[in-house]
Amino acid sequence: MVHIHVMGASGSGTTSLGRALSEKLDIAHLDTDDFFWLPTDPPFRTPRDAGERIRLLLEETRRPGGWILSGSALKWGRPLEPLYDLIVFLRIEPELRMARIRAREAARYGDRIGPGGDMEVKSGEFLAWAASYDTAGPERRSLTAHEQWLETQTAPVLRLDSSRDIDDLLAEVLLHPAIAAGAVRRRR
Repeated sequence: MVHIHVMGASGSGTTSLGRALSEKLDIAHLDTDDFFWLPTDPPFRTPRDAGERIRLLLEETRRPGGWILSGSALKWGRPLEPLYDLIVFLRIEPELRMARIRAREAARYGDRIGPGGDMEVKSGEFLAWAASYDTAGPERRSLTAHEQWLETQTAPVLRLDSSRDIDDLLAEVLLHPAIAAGAVRRRR
């Protein structure tokens, strides 16, 4: 049973790597957005109550087998922290990260985020928020806040440049001693 937290800025590839690890290890993939936000249309408008989101997440982590948690549970996910066997921190150049986000948003929402679309304003706000990750202070999800949080963790931290091919990232995580040892134990 292995428990991996894949974290980083929006657009750094946490969900993509989380899904790939989940598939390769045949364990559950949990994404923080699914717990943080209530399902709405347009999406990402209404945060779920903090107590409810952690209750739902802890419920999922108690299922048999391991899990991968992708995204950021900064500040609200403290009850999970002692469970992590490995924390994978993804970093990528801001320009490439923002290009990924813009492409993802256009593919997901199309004209809804364009001029006059029902998501135009919120999309613009999200892009501005995401662009400030590398320069914002610790009061919000930012590089500074993530670095401060990582200093408090007891699980090993694997730092990866997520501009690399997903297969390379996957291989590096699977070779990490915290994961490789668990894989050997599971095969026995």
